[in-house]
Amino acid sequence: MESLETKLNYKFNNINLLKNALVHSSYANEVRGNTHSNERLEFLGDSVLSVIVADHIYHKYPQMPEGELTRLRASLVCERSLCALSRELNIGDYLMLGRGEDKNGGRERDSILADAFEAVLAAIYLDGGMDAARTHVMNTVLRDLEHHGDEDSFKDYKTTLQEIIQRNPEESVSYVLIGESGPDHDKQFTVAVHLNSNIIGTGAGKSKKQAEQMAAKQALLLMGESV
Repeated sequence: MESLETKLNYKFNNINLLKNALVHSSYANEVRGNTHSNERLEFLGDSVLSVIVADHIYHKYPQMPEGELTRLRASLVCERSLCALSRELNIGDYLMLGRGEDKNGGRERDSILADAFEAVLAAIYLDGGMDAARTHVMNTVLRDLEHHGDEDSFKDYKTTLQEIIQRNPEESVSYVLIGESGPDHDKQFTVAVHLNSNIIGTGAGKSKKQAEQMAAKQALLLMGESV
């Protein structure tokens, strides 16, 4: 647990909260007894996350209309975003899964990782209050908003690129990590975006997700698209 606390940059007063956040229902159902799954924590974490993100972007973008705020919040708290953050923190390595779920790749399942991220957030909230939860969200979910200008913060260049490429069914896009530097608390990632086997853009960021977005943006610019 200490190694996970280090990755989370948070020291628990009640370590049992973190342990509970890592118990998947498949494990709880298998061992029965007094072992409870992380589902209640996931429920709470979902709400805590939504409030923190909504509050932050409401004040950060005072001119942004309600519809765009809603889309921005959705992009930040979606399963894809949360499971990527969960992978960065290696939460999957610490999950307690039933034998069948573990055997079938549960540690890499997007839905399980996203739910576990929310459960861990709830554990931090219950242990240290809203300030501790907000700090964790700022260091993870909202990190990219603070490292890039407003325009890049909420534009989904990957989706735009994908929509363009899909016009030609024989073409495919993939993202490859080509560089990683810096200490664990301040990593810098470099990603290349490939069209079939050809590199059409590269990008850097504080997370793999951010680097992929910047690579997609460069590809769009090189294709002459307006971004």
